Amino acid sequence: MADPLSVLRQFNISKKPIIEDDDKIIFGDLAWPSNAKTNFLAWGTGREGTEKEYYTLECILFLLKNVGLAHALYVRQAAAESVPVVRRPDRKELLAYLTGETETAPQIDKSAPIEIALQRPAVSADASNAETPAKKARVDDESVNTLRERIVSKLNAPKEQSLATDNISSLSDALTKEAIAAIKAKRLAKKRTTIKGGSEDDKELLAGGLGEADAQMTRDILSRERVWRSRTTILQSSGKQFKSILNMLASVKAREDGPSAPRVVAKPPSPVAAPQKQDKYDRYDQERFRGSQETASIGFKIDTTGTYHGLTLKSVTEGATAKKAPPTSAPKPATEAEAPVPTKRTSRTPIIIIPAATSSLITMYNVKDLLQECRFVLSEDKRAQGARRESDVIIQRKRDGGLTVPYRVIDNPSKLVQSDWDRVVAVFAQGPAWQFKGWPFGGNPVDIFARIKGFNLKWSDQNLDTNIGKWSVTVIQLDRHKRHLDRARVLAFWDELDRFMTKSKPHLRQ
Repeated sequence: MADPLSVLRQFNISKKPIIEDDDKIIFGDLAWPSNAKTNFLAWGTGREGTEKEYYTLECILFLLKNVGLAHALYVRQAAAESVPVVRRPDRKELLAYLTGETETAPQIDKSAPIEIALQRPAVSADASNAETPAKKARVDDESVNTLRERIVSKLNAPKEQSLATDNISSLSDALTKEAIAAIKAKRLAKKRTTIKGGSEDDKELLAGGLGEADAQMTRDILSRERVWRSRTTILQSSGKQFKSILNMLASVKAREDGPSAPRVVAKPPSPVAAPQKQDKYDRYDQERFRGSQETASIGFKIDTTGTYHGLTLKSVTEGATAKKAPPTSAPKPATEAEAPVPTKRTSRTPIIIIPAATSSLITMYNVKDLLQECRFVLSEDKRAQGARRESDVIIQRKRDGGLTVPYRVIDNPSKLVQSDWDRVVAVFAQGPAWQFKGWPFGGNPVDIFARIKGFNLKWSDQNLDTNIGKWSVTVIQLDRHKRHLDRARVLAFWDELDRFMTKSKPHLRQ
C-alpha cells in the first residue's frame, strides 16, 4: 500500500505535476485529503510519554513550494495561510529525503498508520468534451448485434450446387469441355471464400460501425488497466545497476588491504637442451665404449667402482657395502632458483576501542553516526529503528582532497591478537578500572594511556568521574539538546587523534 509521503517524494523527484483540488491533493491516479497524516514524526514528540505527532500532506507540500524562503519567512507565510509548519530540526532531513539525496530518514515511523488513498475525482462530462476533440458517435449495441447476426448467417449459408458438365459444349479444339469446367470450378471456389455484397446499410456498418465499436471497447478496457507492481517485480527490475556501489566497495577493499605486495616477476625458463640420443652397443663400433666406466653397466645401472675389499662374509650376506663418499650435487643455476615466498602483509588500519557497557553514550549502535556523520543519536533510538549490533564497524573518515581513511571500531578487545595492539590508537574510557582487565601492559590504565590515546564522552551537565580526572584522558562533552554542536565536538576529537598518531604511530593510515 502506497503511503502519501513516498508518493510525494516520487512525484517531486520525477517533476510530475501535483494537483490541489479544494481539500484534496491529487497524484496522478491517487488522491489524499490535504489534512492526511504522513509517517514523518515531528521533532520533540513521541519521547518520554508524549504523544506522537505526524506532519500532514498539506504541511509538507507547502514546504516544497516555499523551499527557497528563509525559515522565519516560511513560518510567517504558513501562519498567514493557516498551514502547519515543519519544525527547524526536521527541515534538513525532510528536504534531503524528498529531493532524493537520502533513501530514508530517522524520523520516518514505519509503524505509523497509513492513510488510505481516495479515488481520483472524476472529470465532468462538459469539461471532458471541451478538452478532448470531437469523438465519433458510437454505434448502439442493437445495430452491432444485428450486423453480426447477418455476417454469421451469410457465412453459414448453404454452398452452391456442384458444377454440371452435361450441358457444356466445347468452343474449340483448344478450349474443351473439361477446360471450361475447370475455369468455372475455380470461379466458384473463389466466390465461396467471399461474402456477397448486401445492402448499403450493411456496407456502412461493415466499413466503420463494427470496427469502431470493437476499437472503442478496447480503449475502455485499456484505460482501466493498471500495471501490477509487487516487491518481487521491483527487485527484479532490469533498469537498476549498481556499478557505482561495486566500484566503491572495491576502493574500500583496496584501501583496507594497504599497498600491494611487490610482485614476483617470473623469470623466463632457461632453454632446455635437446636430449642426447643414447648410444647403443654395436659390436662393430666397440672402440667408442672402450675404457668407459659404463661399459659393464649399460642399461643395468651397475656400480663398477664398488668393492667388497675389507668386508667380512657376514656383512656381505647381510647386504652391507663399502662406504663411499656421497656424490656432490652440482649447484643449480641462478635461473632455476626458487622465487621468494611473499610474506603476509601487515594491516595498517587504525583500531578504536569503545566500552561494551549499555550505559555508555557511545556504543556499537551509534558509533558510525557519531564519528563518521558527526551527529549523536541515542542508542535506544537506534534500537527502536531496528538497527543491528555489529561486532566490528568500519568507519570511513573523509579527509581533505576527497580521500577517505578507514578506522576499525570494536568493543571486545579480547579478540585482538598481539600484533593488533600496535594498531590500537584510541580508547574511550568509561571510568571503572575493571574496563581494562585482561589488557596488555598489565591492565594498568596509566601505562595504557601512555601508549594509547584516551577519551571520555559525557553530557555537559554530568559530573566527571573520579578516575577520569586522574588519568591522561581527553574529555568530550555533548549537550543533551543542542545537536548542532555535535560536529564541532567530533572534529575536535579527530584533531586530537591526528596529533597523537603523527607523533606516536606514524606508520598507520591517517
